[in-house]
Amino acid sequence: MKPNSSLTLRSLSLIPLSLAVATAQTPAPQTATPPPVSYTSASQLNQLLSQLEQTAQTTQVDLAKLRIEKWKTDANQKQQMLADVGSIERNLRGALPEIIGQLRAAPENLTSTFKLYRNLDALYDVLGTVVESAGAFGPKDDFQMLENDLNALERSRRTLADRMETLSGAKEVEITRLRSQLQSTEAAAKPPQPPKKVVVDDNEPAKKPVKKKSASTKPPATTTPQTVPPPPPQPQ
Repeated sequence: MKPNSSLTLRSLSLIPLSLAVATAQTPAPQTATPPPVSYTSASQLNQLLSQLEQTAQTTQVDLAKLRIEKWKTDANQKQQMLADVGSIERNLRGALPEIIGQLRAAPENLTSTFKLYRNLDALYDVLGTVVESAGAFGPKDDFQMLENDLNALERSRRTLADRMETLSGAKEVEITRLRSQLQSTEAAAKPPQPPKKVVVDDNEPAKKPVKKKSASTKPPATTTPQTVPPPPPQPQ
């Protein structure tokens, strides 16, 4: 990994991590009792969370082994790395376990799932800067163990992203089904329209029949009488 020489960028990388900690400390809103979770979904989540907890414990141990004060860099760089490591450790000890507990209580809650994903994303960014600095200024062993922790965290983040996509698709199907059921129920409960009434007024005067015009008759054609010649005279 190439070292990131910009102190400002590493300082900015702490912002999402701090936001993730603040979000985790905010109490979750009260919601209705969630529907039962399938065994497969619960089993997949438990496996994911167990691996993530193991990664968090290993990362804390590895961070405690660092001797950043002996790294071959200036004092400002060392101070920044110490601040990054402290921020990661606070998250791994406080915010992350709390979010994991919220998700275990509601395994298919999209809000808790996304909160965990956002926290892992922030952790990955800040830990990545520490790994880069370890590769540039620290011993090779420090770099190798932190890189292993970063890769494990990335695997958990990707698995959680896949689960979040699956849950979103399932929720969309459920919403579509419920909307269709609601429309069917409303249609069945709607009262039928009364038949139209035809009012007959007996006092209304009868309409006069309309006489049809007869076809015009043409006068008979006149024929010119033919003149019959007189008979010839008889011989004497």
